[in-house]
Amino acid sequence: MNKISRFIIWICKKFTKDEIIKIIAELLDVVENRNLDLKPRDDFREKHPNYRDFKVDPLPALTEPPDPKSNISDYKILLKKYKNQNGKPLKPVQQRNGSRPVPNNIICPYCKAPHNYIYFNNGKKKSQLKCKVCNSVFPVNKRYNIKTKYYCPYCGCALYRWKTRLEVTMYKCGNDNCPHRIRELNKLNPAEKKLLKKRSSQFKLNYQYREYHYKPGELELSSPHKPKVDLTKIHNSSNVLGLVLALYISYAITARKTAHMLRNIFGICLSHQTVLNYMEAAAYYCHQFNLQNKGDIDEINPGDETYIKIKGENNYVWLFMSPETRKIIAYHVSDNRGTLPAITTMKEAIRTAKPDQAITLITDGNPSYQAGVHFINAQQDKEKKLILKNVIGLQNLDDISEEFRPYKQMIERLNRTYKYHVKPANGFGNFNGAVAVTALFVTHYNFLRPHMALNYKTPISLSVLQGISTIQGKWTKIISLAT
Repeated sequence: MNKISRFIIWICKKFTKDEIIKIIAELLDVVENRNLDLKPRDDFREKHPNYRDFKVDPLPALTEPPDPKSNISDYKILLKKYKNQNGKPLKPVQQRNGSRPVPNNIICPYCKAPHNYIYFNNGKKKSQLKCKVCNSVFPVNKRYNIKTKYYCPYCGCALYRWKTRLEVTMYKCGNDNCPHRIRELNKLNPAEKKLLKKRSSQFKLNYQYREYHYKPGELELSSPHKPKVDLTKIHNSSNVLGLVLALYISYAITARKTAHMLRNIFGICLSHQTVLNYMEAAAYYCHQFNLQNKGDIDEINPGDETYIKIKGENNYVWLFMSPETRKIIAYHVSDNRGTLPAITTMKEAIRTAKPDQAITLITDGNPSYQAGVHFINAQQDKEKKLILKNVIGLQNLDDISEEFRPYKQMIERLNRTYKYHVKPANGFGNFNGAVAVTALFVTHYNFLRPHMALNYKTPISLSVLQGISTIQGKWTKIISLAT
């Protein structure tokens, strides 16, 4: 008996005839694509796990062609080695009578042997030379001096421009014998190899490199809008503003409940819209305060993205933290999980790094992080390279995941804390509201929230807050400092 027959027997035991008719109607909606929220399992994807598998290779493209003979020693060392092995010196080339001698200014480009150890290697054409010392072959004159922009890090072949878009140019290795292509080809199962003959372009086998063309103006962090409400001219005291932020942000209470508590506990009459207005106005100043007081970062910094709802659609919040101090070092809100927001967040994360500090970022398998690291490293010095380590899945299936799993767990715990504070909002009505709450959450997390791992100290300690006992008083002091 197959699993479908067993499932039908189970349905008949659990449901009545009328309920089974309703189940059939629901299943027909799924089969005919009338229910957009439910999709049947993709059997094709299970049989072809590598079909259109988008990923970014960890090795960046080379900007200089690899020299296959760069390890050749100087000709003097080779001559001495020849004499020790053969018991006699290597004689220079003896030119035949009437033959064309090699010009005196020519030397071997690999071992630097002089012209008397070099001879013409292609008969009457006289266009190719060979060195007797290192056996290297090279042309008399270079016919072409075309410099390719990128080279494959696996086989050294020049990459050709494959696709060009507004924000990215994609380069591809065309060598069918490239070790990278052979390795990816061996990963395909029999069903995929059969499909490869019909749809070869649907399997990403060749090495690819993406050159992004983002301008500095496109890499700006999401920040709250300049408020319409002037906090210095509100009708309530600064203590009321501190109470609003303490209830709405620190204790994750909804705007309506915050207004209700202020009215029934403290006798302060505010509408829930006023609570939101105060929140957005304070976020504008707290965002700048967060960036200015971030401080130094650790050498290893985990990061991740989590989704939130804005107008019913999935948007994403990107977070990076320093594990030793537990502080948030970068945050960004975007409407996608692409390379641009990943670059923006990572650039902010390393902004305050020391000049000689080696930075390693820990993320999941989202290819946007690897593409972002390539973009950042291409703009930095060769000595100051950003390193990325991917911790993939829930189990340690490789050495990297086993070594850096604790850092990934820290950022996942931060995501849950963030979700707890934004859950009362039940989704956001506009993008600015999501950015504002995120900025205030970071202020609360970094400067006001005691952390058990830090012996109940805050991740960033401010001396001006030490003598203030109430949470609303600390919020009031931060707002005064930020404005």
